[in-house]
Formats: sequence, C-alpha cells, structure tokens
Amino acid sequence: MEKISIIGAGSWGTTLSVLVAENGYDVTLWVKEKSNAESIVKHRENKQYLPGIKIPDKVKVECSIEKAVENADLVVNAIPAQFTREMAKKYSKYINCDIIVNTAKGIEIDTYKRMSEVLREELPNKISIVSLSGPNHAEEVSRKMPTATVIASENINCLKDIKKIFHTDYFRVFTHDDIVGVEVCGALKNIAAVATGVCDGLGYGDNARASIITLGLMEMSTYGKFLGSKRATFYGLAGVGDLVATCTSKHSRNRFVGEKISEGKDVDEIIKEMKGMIAEGIQTTKAVYEFSKKNNLYMPLTEQAYEVLYRNKDLKKAISDLIKIE
Repeated sequence: MEKISIIGAGSWGTTLSVLVAENGYDVTLWVKEKSNAESIVKHRENKQYLPGIKIPDKVKVECSIEKAVENADLVVNAIPAQFTREMAKKYSKYINCDIIVNTAKGIEIDTYKRMSEVLREELPNKISIVSLSGPNHAEEVSRKMPTATVIASENINCLKDIKKIFHTDYFRVFTHDDIVGVEVCGALKNIAAVATGVCDGLGYGDNARASIITLGLMEMSTYGKFLGSKRATFYGLAGVGDLVATCTSKHSRNRFVGEKISEGKDVDEIIKEMKGMIAEGIQTTKAVYEFSKKNNLYMPLTEQAYEVLYRNKDLKKAISDLIKIE
C-alpha cells in the first residue's frame, strides 16, 4: 500500500494525513469545502480545524470524491458518524481498494448500526473494514505527544499491514480482534463525556466526576455485552482509555457540550458555538437511548442525558433522578 486517501478534513482527518505522509506514504486528503481546500493548499495548514500544524507538501488536497478514492490503495473514512452512510454511498462506486479504515465514533440514528456495519452495507463485499479507535485527541497527536490507539477488524489478517501505515514512535498502534467492542466503546464514551461536562460545569467535584465515568463504563459494558463483544475490551485502550480521556480532557468536544448545557444553553446554541466541529455524543445519545428501550437495557445515565438533550428536562431534576438509582 502506497497511496492512502483520507476522506474528511476535520481535525482528526487532517492529523492522520500529516502522520501518514510523514510515514512515507502518498496521501490525498478529501476536503468538502472548496474554500477550505484552497486555504490548505495556499497556507499548508488547516486553519479552520487544525490551526498551527503544518501539512506536508506531499499531502494532495482534493475536492472530487471520485479522484480522491479511485486510485487509492487504502481509504480512511474520517467523516462524522451520522454522515458516514451518505458519503460511503458517494464513493462506493469509485473505490478500488480492498481495505477501508474507519475513524468515526458513533451509532447511526434510526438504524442503530455501528460504523463498520454502515460501511459494510454501502461498500463492495470484497472490502475489509478496520476500525481505529482510542484516546486520540487530534490536538495532541498532531503535536507528536505520546499516544496509543487500537485497530480492530473481523479480518485480523489485514491488521499487520494497516499497523505499519499508522504506527510511529509517538503514535503506538495495537491490534485487536473485537471490532464490536471497540466501536461500542468509541461511541458510548461520548455520552459519558457530555454528562461529565455537566458535572464539571456545575462544580460538583472529583467524586461526582468519578461516579459518572464509572457509570459510563458500566453502560458501555451493558450495551457491548448485548451485542456480543468481549468484556476485556472495555478495560483496555478503546474502553477505559478513551473514556477517561474524553471525559476529562480540555480538548473533548462532548465534554464541552456538557459544560455549555450547565450554563443553560440549548443544543442548537452549542452547535453554533462549535463552528463546524462535531460532538458525536449528541446524536449517539438518541440512538443508544432508543436502542436500549427497544431491547430493555438498563442505562440510566444515557436515559437522563437523552431527557436533557432532547426533552429539555430540568438539569437539576435529571441529576436528582440519576442520584436516586439503586
């Protein structure tokens, strides 16, 4: 594999384009907005989503999805979860590679599908799907701060080759055979991060934060167990590692959402304030809540998060109800 195409020029897609290019590969970065693409070419920097990080000249910027994927040896899906199906439909007719790496973390609304399931439905059957997930804030990886991640696939035989593409002395890649658990962890930790942001915004302290994180871990495990994932996955990088990073980091968009909710702002106001950045936890909360109700899963944290985000439940009442759980 020599030609790598990354679909999506948000902060993570841009970070991966830099990392992979510096690993010696030919990289094409697909950019949705023409104005942003022109800015990246001119300044060799993604001023909108990853300011301050130089993008190597060997990273080709492309707005045509056909040109971006048709000659790629590997495609990386770095599109937000709720837009992954739409984009996969568009590039499925042009894709010629045998493997796609997904980095989106979420559960699709209405279908309740994990991202690998969405891609499986939209892409040719010959393609193996790999999910990359872990405590990976773009703001830190792009500055070469030590980081670890996990890649998982049903086709474990392809993981060795994928590891070579992303592995560096600061970005350590570990292989995993439980793609279901890895994807569940990556999606559901965002719900806990929103709740933790609320907790911190209200000044409830470390004890309350720890309780929320623990409850988040329990619900990740409940949901994953129902889908047949391995228990051990929740105690590794993709589970506890990503959960702690997302719930405590200043870089966490989902934690930011919770903080703004604690200030009395509604979801629409918060989304505008994020200026194009996506907090996957908002829509994943809806998908997971509905799935849990349909399947009789006990997930009180998700339920209260849903009530606040989608039914405008009073924040203090939601917290009071959460505290009462047995």
